Amino acid sequence: MLIRPWDAPRDEAEWQHWLSAHDFGQLAVNGLPGEPPHVQPLHFAYEPERGEHGEVVTHLARPNPLWPALEACPDVLLSVVDDYAYVPGPWQAPPDTPPEHGVPTSFYAAVQLRCRAQVVDDPAQKAELLNRQVDHFQPEGGSARAAVGEEPYGRMLSGIRGLVLQVIDVEAKFKYAGHKPEDVQDRIVAGLAERGGVGDTAAREHQVRRRGVWTPGR
Repeated sequence: MLIRPWDAPRDEAEWQHWLSAHDFGQLAVNGLPGEPPHVQPLHFAYEPERGEHGEVVTHLARPNPLWPALEACPDVLLSVVDDYAYVPGPWQAPPDTPPEHGVPTSFYAAVQLRCRAQVVDDPAQKAELLNRQVDHFQPEGGSARAAVGEEPYGRMLSGIRGLVLQVIDVEAKFKYAGHKPEDVQDRIVAGLAERGGVGDTAAREHQVRRRGVWTPGR
């Protein structure tokens, strides 16, 4: 992923804070020889306190076709993208330039976690992983705990396999016109507010929040 200086996160805390509220992504697994990669949409729980770069826990159905490829090569990539918006060309036109000469672009936030995957088949360990996920998504409770041999979920454990993803490296990007002149940024902010489409509010908040992150020539 290309990351320009003005799109880079301020620090590790910025992307971790964003990721804590974005827990659905796509897991990319190298295919076996002659096969394309597997790309699996999934919910996950990211736990930054576990390991140097954190740990991800999730699970998938046992019949999922990606398991042979994952066991052959446990190096995977978890990609999360959100808060995206299309920016029309006229909004981006430089000062003293005809609006129709502006270049359209995309705004988005993205975090990519390069991980080493561990498949979990032990029933007790799977139950523990499931409970960690539920604790993340349902901190208010309301669901029974998973436990081996106990209702209602014990009998279902054989139908899934757990996944623990040790995060090896992280790339993060917040692409929100951080290098544009102030008057252009003002125009984009106003345009996003007026349009009010899906994703526009989040994109606008990122752009306003990140002003001053990058200084030309720094």
